[in-house]
Amino acid sequence: MKSLTSWLALKTVPGVGNRLFLQLLRHFGGPEKVFKASREALLKVEGVNIRLASIIADYRVPRAVQEDLALVRKNHLTITTFSDLSYPALLRQIHDPPPVLYVYGTLRPDSLNMAIVGSRNATPYGRTVTERLSGDLARRGFTVVSGMARGIDSAAHRGALAAKGETIAVLGCGLGTVYPAENKGLLHQIAQSGAVISEFPFLTPPEAHNFPIRNRIISGLSLGTVIVEATHKSGSLITARLAAEQGREVFAVPGSVTSFKSMGTHRLIKEGAKLVEHVNDVIEELNVAQEKATMEPKAPPAVLLTQGEEIILSELSPYPIHIDKLARQVSLSAGEVSSLLLQLELKGLVTQNPGKLFSRSESV
Repeated sequence: MKSLTSWLALKTVPGVGNRLFLQLLRHFGGPEKVFKASREALLKVEGVNIRLASIIADYRVPRAVQEDLALVRKNHLTITTFSDLSYPALLRQIHDPPPVLYVYGTLRPDSLNMAIVGSRNATPYGRTVTERLSGDLARRGFTVVSGMARGIDSAAHRGALAAKGETIAVLGCGLGTVYPAENKGLLHQIAQSGAVISEFPFLTPPEAHNFPIRNRIISGLSLGTVIVEATHKSGSLITARLAAEQGREVFAVPGSVTSFKSMGTHRLIKEGAKLVEHVNDVIEELNVAQEKATMEPKAPPAVLLTQGEEIILSELSPYPIHIDKLARQVSLSAGEVSSLLLQLELKGLVTQNPGKLFSRSESV
């Protein structure tokens, strides 16, 4: 078998999971040698019984593997194997690293990665905090890792991209499926400044059981994982647990004590997760020695505000407020407030939400 074909074929053998795959790899030196090994030699590997040894010895490459490789080449993707120098160094250290990664873009093995994940149904506050934190991490040389899901994940990628930084999206489906569909443009942007990756074959659909599986890659790629907005049953808590099991740091951004969407993050903080208010909270906890992670970012250009704009901005927070209530607070007409809000939106300082609700889109 040719090299990549044998890697993909061994993944399809019934009974060969990620850990046994790597045991076979270490024992024989490569998937091609595994398929050439005798039954007697295969039985010397822990976890291989007589039945599995016979299956491996008699195995024939499924047609689906050849079709998968053809699609990878047709779509100008790459496949990184565990034996490649380009395989991420941190991911090698987890107990069940994926033997192969399908890659759209460029995956650097030594990038300084931080994961940010959270609720798919994010609040404006959650999205704002995520974009700011992600952008600040990117400006300090970190690559932001997330899952390209709706809500917090998408905000994490966009924050890094807005800061001209690098970001990695780990999918719970094959690279031939854009999920969610509205993130097609985002997917291509991510690949231009980082990578979109998956351990699943090209045409794998976004089935529910795939997402907890991919979460170990998000945390495994990263020095630490930041959770932003998670209910007490959120899938993001799985990523937090995996990060802790992998010996990585766990961080959580606090939210409103009245919001059920922050119950999970608050529980993490009670259990010992590092509370994050600012990017320096992450850097100090990691004690990252690399100069690029400790240097201060370039100051953004100053935004000039009128007196009226300053009054409106001072009344806003990351939590949305209705325009009528805001008008009463600043003693201005709704028309005057609407005009000032529009100017602040154009300057990127205010976000309009459904129902005439407005929130501050970044710290001032």
